[in-house]
Amino acid sequence: MNFTLEIWRQFDTGEEGRYEDFTVEGIDPEASFLEMLDQLNERLTEEERRTVAFDSDCREGICGTCSLVINDTPHGPRQVTSCQTYMRDFEDGATIRVEPFRSTTFPVIRDLVTDRSALDRVIQAGGYTGATTGPQPEPNSMPVAPEVQEKAMDAAICIGCGACVAACPNGAAMLFTGAKVTHLNLLPQGQAERGNRANSMVEQMDEEGFGGCTNFGECSRVCPQEISLDVIGMLNREYRKARLSRDPKDPPTMLAQ
Repeated sequence: MNFTLEIWRQFDTGEEGRYEDFTVEGIDPEASFLEMLDQLNERLTEEERRTVAFDSDCREGICGTCSLVINDTPHGPRQVTSCQTYMRDFEDGATIRVEPFRSTTFPVIRDLVTDRSALDRVIQAGGYTGATTGPQPEPNSMPVAPEVQEKAMDAAICIGCGACVAACPNGAAMLFTGAKVTHLNLLPQGQAERGNRANSMVEQMDEEGFGGCTNFGECSRVCPQEISLDVIGMLNREYRKARLSRDPKDPPTMLAQ
């Protein structure tokens, strides 16, 4: 298979970027999108030209590191990660536009690599549990109803890739944050921090500059783990409950404005 690639090229955060055209030929239809980029970079290396920088790690759809906008859709035409997008998903001879995740909170480091550490700081604000390691209570002493366990695990599969932010017209991180809050707030191990978790994480979202949710639903549509918009409803409910225990003089966050 042969393709024309329009790839975003930006040397660093301070440089103004542009698209650069490349052609790739003889690509195996079973090659992943990242394997195709590897082949392009091998050729550029042989030609002593600057290779295309992009992120990857596990290449199994687990880690969330790969972060490409392919033909205007985060991760590509199918609802999977970029590394699980295959060249057979495109027509032979097609022109494919490749960009980094677009968000003011994800500054471009180089080419297709962005800094998504804002999501890490949201996690640090409250996406954890105080449950200790080491000897633990008998599991049967903390029963969890099957329906609760299922909802918690459906939220826990979020890989933190940031596709939801890149797809949202407002640059909101509500699906990501809602998944983390839902996962921990439903389980017994997360109850110690439940009262303040939603407050802390929403405040950090504000500080990072993420936008507010206006129910476009694009976040869930591109999520490679197909996380439901229900987690945003959970986040809103948990936040409003937590607000009742706050000092009324505290400044409101974006959910309370």
